[in-house]
Amino acid sequence: MIALVTGASKGIGAACALALSRAGHRVALVARDEAALRDVAVSLPGESLVVPADLLDAVATEAAFARVEEAWGPVEILVVNAGASMSAPLVRTTDEDWQRMLDLNLTSPFRCLRRALPAMTAAGFGRVVVIASTAGRVGTPRIAAYTASKHGVLGLVRAAAAEVAKTGVTVNAVCPGYVDTPMTDASVANIAAGTGRSEGEARDILAHMQPIGRLVTVEEVASAVLLCVDNAAVNGQGINVDGGTVQS
Repeated sequence: MIALVTGASKGIGAACALALSRAGHRVALVARDEAALRDVAVSLPGESLVVPADLLDAVATEAAFARVEEAWGPVEILVVNAGASMSAPLVRTTDEDWQRMLDLNLTSPFRCLRRALPAMTAAGFGRVVVIASTAGRVGTPRIAAYTASKHGVLGLVRAAAAEVAKTGVTVNAVCPGYVDTPMTDASVANIAAGTGRSEGEARDILAHMQPIGRLVTVEEVASAVLLCVDNAAVNGQGINVDGGTVQS
């Protein structure tokens, strides 16, 4: 099958690309950093396609899907992973901070779903998995904009899943807690800078916020994504991969 993974240059996206490739799917890798995408492509056991694109740009998003269709055909598996976080008290969150979180974590996934779903529903098969966050489940201090965007993307997933449920297409979200990724590295650096703790101590703080006492691995997130790809009865769900932090 033809898979497209956004934010595929590192972290969760790269792990999802590897898992899909090992499962026998052709994988189109989409992100802004072409050199990093090529490094990921070399690591995959199966066929891959490097598609550099800034998914904040609606025209670039359209062009990325068109590139895959031209090379291989319509996207059958879409993993929407591209996104970012930021931290600030709500009262110090600027309009620009707010808009950036909505653009990256909600509007861009919306455009990807809107572009991918028609071909999937026409074919009678498709799998969409959005990487959300446990921040889409609960309110957390100092990340109001990020939290709002992730709550919003869970709503998008649920609405899309309800619309396509009878067509052979499923739409789900995977909601990681703190994962051992470059994004978490940035959170660790912010905690260390703000508290005077060492980065090791800051990382331990995040690890012990999860009942398992450690960070989630990117492979554990990718495994949940493959569940959503392989199981046609899983639809409209937000699957927590957080070591038991949020029980549902």
